[in-house]
Amino acid sequence: MPGRRKKKKLWLIPLCAAVITAAVLGVLVWNALRNGKEAGGGSSDGAGADRTGTVQWNGKTYQYNNHLSNYLLIGVDNTEMTETSTGQADAGQADAIYLVSWDRVENTLTTISVPRDTMTEIQVYGPGGTDLGKSTDHISLSYAYGDGSHESCRLTEDAVSNLFYGLSIQGYCSISMDALPVLTESVGSLTVTVPNNSLEGVSPEFTEGAQVTLTPENTETFVRYRDTGESQSALKRMERQQEFIRAYGEAAKTRFAEDPEFAAQLYTSLEPYMVTSMGNDEFVSLMKSAAQGKVKEGWTVPGEGVEGELYDEYHVDDNALYEKIIETFYEEAE
Repeated sequence: MPGRRKKKKLWLIPLCAAVITAAVLGVLVWNALRNGKEAGGGSSDGAGADRTGTVQWNGKTYQYNNHLSNYLLIGVDNTEMTETSTGQADAGQADAIYLVSWDRVENTLTTISVPRDTMTEIQVYGPGGTDLGKSTDHISLSYAYGDGSHESCRLTEDAVSNLFYGLSIQGYCSISMDALPVLTESVGSLTVTVPNNSLEGVSPEFTEGAQVTLTPENTETFVRYRDTGESQSALKRMERQQEFIRAYGEAAKTRFAEDPEFAAQLYTSLEPYMVTSMGNDEFVSLMKSAAQGKVKEGWTVPGEGVEGELYDEYHVDDNALYEKIIETFYEEAE
């Protein structure tokens, strides 16, 4: 399967840290120019959903929160957006996946991290676009089977929606890694607190707990690097991405307060590297609307990393995930 990464090599993984652009902006800006679609829940160990969007969980009835709008943010591991044919499996992988949920009434935002090695059902195509049905595989590969554009985004959107028991997703944005310098330069330098020691052997400045100023020169290392010879290195890298998102979010909010044209300028700068279902006007309006919003504590799809036969895998704890879905997207019925 093209695109998977074998172990026992040490290199910079082309992560599309630029999708972090989208993820960061998602943390700050997603709003409700679109009405959220009603999402039905799935069922897990007796938790059933009906067509009204209610679910039974631990003896209680929960109603889907229709004030939510959910957006998928994808980081593609190509240096540029690749146009290809369905079934070629060479569109790149969804190396960074974030789901942002915005409560349009409470004006709160929740960011959910989906590990790239999550094992789940994805749509598979053969050469020439032959539909081969669903297969359990790394969620990052869902993007690869598409066209490197909107179809790839929709395939990943479907995979994430299915993982979240049929959750409705109102929009998507994918960005290639070449947008990383654009993102960094848009706010100048960033100060991050290094969350783990996964970079200490590469650069001593990145010791766990250290506060480091990121510039265009060292941001790539902080956001993209992982040692593929080390099991579950993608999870440690994801922790660094999350810290980068936090720091960029704070810096972008300050920039927007100083310059109301910041959002429009950033969107224009990112367009060559971006595939999105959002237009410029919507993007700018979202940022303006949510600038005063509150960012709630995010979470990662619960599970554990294991070593598969050939590649790292992330096995989801279905019960724990369902509980987080209820907590995030539902309210106890009156």
